[in-house]
Amino acid sequence: MSENGTVTDESNADQLQDAPGSGNSDAADGEQPTTQQVILRRAPKFPAFLILGGGLGAAVTYILTGLFPVDPTVGFGALFAYAALYGITAGVVLGALVAIVLDRIATARAKTHSAQVTVSRPTER
Repeated sequence: MSENGTVTDESNADQLQDAPGSGNSDAADGEQPTTQQVILRRAPKFPAFLILGGGLGAAVTYILTGLFPVDPTVGFGALFAYAALYGITAGVVLGALVAIVLDRIATARAKTHSAQVTVSRPTER
């Protein structure tokens, strides 16, 4: 990792390790790295599931509204808009349930790994 916290590619990693002020002089600063146990898991992004569920709910509502005859006094647009209130809500709820189930599965599959932690103090300028 470079000084600004971004990931470096392997081609310039050797240059960064040897550069002065690169943060790799742990022994010179008297800082000792410690090892901690961390839990790694893949968590689903809930907003993506909610938006996708709402979109699918609207699409299903549009298809179902088109399959049945429309009252000429109301019109297709008003009928679809009214039915979409329920279809989008149901889609968001189903998307949330899928995200919750996937989150529980990810929690059950979480693995513990050891990570090396080095605390560095900022240099005074």
